[in-house]
Amino acid sequence: QVQLVESGGGLVQAGGSLRLSCAASRSISSINTMGWYRQAPGNQRELVARFTRGGCTNYADSVKGQFTISRDNAKNTVYLQMNSLKPEDTGVYYCNARIEAFGGSYDYWGQGTQVTVSS
Repeated sequence: QVQLVESGGGLVQAGGSLRLSCAASRSISSINTMGWYRQAPGNQRELVARFTRGGCTNYADSVKGQFTISRDNAKNTVYLQMNSLKPEDTGVYYCNARIEAFGGSYDYWGQGTQVTVSS
């Protein structure tokens, strides 16, 4: 199991930047996949960016070149640097950890942090 705590959300004007943090309760180097998802009002939760097995990164097409995911294993923390923010980036951002064990995979979520981008 792992507990995830997000921080760093807030209200920002279009074109601004925010950095989200996700602090994990255990070593993240042993977690198979960690990343960020977001959910806008009325929409389904969608992948924003993640580290996959082996340390590769995946980004949603809509944020490529705009957002950067990074990690600090010593601090058990994953970050999401968001630049050139647009109103359509507004939503609740959730940290996710997927752990593969005992023949299955288990998803853990943080409580979410609100990001609001004003035009």
